[in-house]
Amino acid sequence: MSIRTLIAAVALGAALTAPAPATAADEPVLTIYTYDSFASEWGPGPVIEEGFEAVCACDVKFVGLDTSIGAFSRIRLEGEGTAADVLLGLDVNLAGDARASGVFVEHGADLAGLDLPIAWDDPVLAPFDWGHFAFVHDTERLAEPPGSLEALAASDLEIVIQDPRSSTPGLGLVMWVRAVYGDAAPDYWRRLKPRILTVTKGWSDSYALFLEGEADMALSYTTSPAYHMVAEDRHNIRAAAFEEGHYLQMELAAVTAASDQPELARRFIEYLIGPEAQAAIPTTNWMFPVNGQVELPDAFATLVRPERTLAFAADEAAANRKAWIQEWLEVMGE
Repeated sequence: MSIRTLIAAVALGAALTAPAPATAADEPVLTIYTYDSFASEWGPGPVIEEGFEAVCACDVKFVGLDTSIGAFSRIRLEGEGTAADVLLGLDVNLAGDARASGVFVEHGADLAGLDLPIAWDDPVLAPFDWGHFAFVHDTERLAEPPGSLEALAASDLEIVIQDPRSSTPGLGLVMWVRAVYGDAAPDYWRRLKPRILTVTKGWSDSYALFLEGEADMALSYTTSPAYHMVAEDRHNIRAAAFEEGHYLQMELAAVTAASDQPELARRFIEYLIGPEAQAAIPTTNWMFPVNGQVELPDAFATLVRPERTLAFAADEAAANRKAWIQEWLEVMGE
């Protein structure tokens, strides 16, 4: 054994036998299931993690899954054995299902002062950001986008959308079409189908195809152009304003019933909707914050602000979601 190897071995042995710092051993762990882009290094997760850890004397661990729908399904599947203390990113269209599942408990946060596009006082599900679904385009490739769902179907454009079974925007589009066309939704899907280049599992894949020039438009958010303006100083990515209105996207957080840190989880929800955490939302998650104290970047003033917000009540969405997705599947399979 060389002297270098001997020194390394002694150092390793000392490290293995030395007691761990008391603070690390005593800190409770708060585990948060969310979608991968939220937990990523460029998402709001790291900023919010650092901020909450500074005041909670705890260790925050984000578990990033492919989609928020997948995170919700995993918590239900894991049941009482889930490691999750908090689910973050649940779509408002799944609120009824979330309540009925029995896997969440009251958050205890005061929602009365939040700045929201709709009234919301749910004791179990707390909103933390919002926006509207939209089709985005590149003005350098498509100067005059369609101005309605109907015009989109009648165009010769190629679009990319997401699967409503696995993607929040995909589900939002199903709800959007239903809100506008009602029982005539299947007929609209048949008219739109020739425009659909592909259906991806999640938003990231379809948005990448759009940015690579493979499609003329992509299903995304009214807030998506803000990223390109603020982070890239690009002003050619825009959302098309549709005359029928735009369907609401509001993301929710909830405390799991199986959490072994329920009070810490409730403190996290309060922190999440407070001004410090909310300040990270516009330029990391690229959505509108729910806290009205947050100052928005100038780019947000240039975004499409729908004159009409479309949204189903949570119970109606829960009662019809599977049937409406099935309508979509049947047309896509024709």
